[in-house]
Amino acid sequence: MTPNFYHFLHVISLLVLTGYTFFAFAGPAPATKKKVMIITGLTSLLMLVSGIGLMHKLGYEWRGWVIVKIVCWLAISAFSGIAYRRPGARGVLSALTVLLAGVAVYMVFYKPF
Repeated sequence: MTPNFYHFLHVISLLVLTGYTFFAFAGPAPATKKKVMIITGLTSLLMLVSGIGLMHKLGYEWRGWVIVKIVCWLAISAFSGIAYRRPGARGVLSALTVLLAGVAVYMVFYKPF
């Protein structure tokens, strides 16, 4: 597969993951929990596979900026599940999601280390 295909999958899965994470923050109803957890889990896996595939196709090495992006990905992936268990933490989790997404985007564009 081409790097453009991996890049497309990576960006689409990022949009779906963050969208459904904010959906979980907006209304953590027990009726939506199963659907949201399935969708965020699948898009999280797709994001990981497409990111590593893109790294391989472009010849990137495992540097510090990649590790930072993986930590951001792990945290954002966990936030939708946490939103259902602790609805009172939605404000803090929302701010952290925006911050971590910003850090991940910064890392991919500037690759500081």
